[in-house]
Amino acid sequence: MRHAWPSLARPDSRGRRSPHRPSGRLPAMHDAEQHAAVSAGPALYLVGTPIGNLEDITLRALRVLKEVDVIACEDTRQTQKLLNHYAIAARTTSYHEHNEMMKSAELVKEMQEGASVALVTDAGMPGISDPGYRLITLAIQHRVPVVPIPGASAFLAALVASGLPTDSFRFSGFLPAKRGERRAALEAAKGSPRTQVFYEAPHRIVETLTDVVEVLGPDRPVVVAREVTKLHEEFLRGRAREVLENLKARAAVKGEITLLIGMAEEGEAGVGTGVLARPSVRQRVKQIMAEEKVDEKAALKKVAKERGVSKSEAYRELQRSK
Repeated sequence: MRHAWPSLARPDSRGRRSPHRPSGRLPAMHDAEQHAAVSAGPALYLVGTPIGNLEDITLRALRVLKEVDVIACEDTRQTQKLLNHYAIAARTTSYHEHNEMMKSAELVKEMQEGASVALVTDAGMPGISDPGYRLITLAIQHRVPVVPIPGASAFLAALVASGLPTDSFRFSGFLPAKRGERRAALEAAKGSPRTQVFYEAPHRIVETLTDVVEVLGPDRPVVVAREVTKLHEEFLRGRAREVLENLKARAAVKGEITLLIGMAEEGEAGVGTGVLARPSVRQRVKQIMAEEKVDEKAALKKVAKERGVSKSEAYRELQRSK
């Protein structure tokens, strides 16, 4: 049965239906929220799409996809499956990492001329380890309203179901493909009090977990969330050594993977033991300045290199500790 989704749009002077112009009133208790969420004029809509199960999309997202002038897609073929499922007839255009510089300018120009544009990726929220950043920043620079339409996110779904602490976490996208850089990233997270969340390719997950065992220790709690919301959804929870052995015993590991790493527990090196924990960025900067007779800028650059993080990230950590 095809549903007629409620519309908040009305035709503009050119006969188009704009998703940011309300034509009726919602119940009084929602008036304030609706007023805040609806923009008067052309806009860029960042629409969250399902990460697997096609039912994981909001009514608002479906309405916006029906009413915008064009949908910018990471892969038009992939998005078309979603549009066909919900009987949405809409003009689509390709927007991906290889054409985003040129395409961003074209889309912003369309919006400046009165068009409404929805940006979608193959799965999840645009801009989260997916294309979108260039278009979003360019739209903001040209004073085009940017409206988020919240939806599914693989790392958030994996985090809340992981069983690891969620009160403080850090999402870092994909781990580096090169072993040395990956181990440096893991080393940087060694003494973190936060749950660490990464995306990982299935063909690298065994190699990555081997690094986790060697860098963070075999008893570090980890979760491998595979194919979240899809038919073969799986959560492997346990010590790094145990999860690694489970995956090594398989002929192959397939599917989308989110890797979550818990904080160090009591008894691990530097946590409640006689082993000293790694010094903070501020402590290490002072140590280098004293030992090598260099200024703070040079010392901070060395600390960033030691920990496998950017200079700006090391600087922010330094400022937080002052």
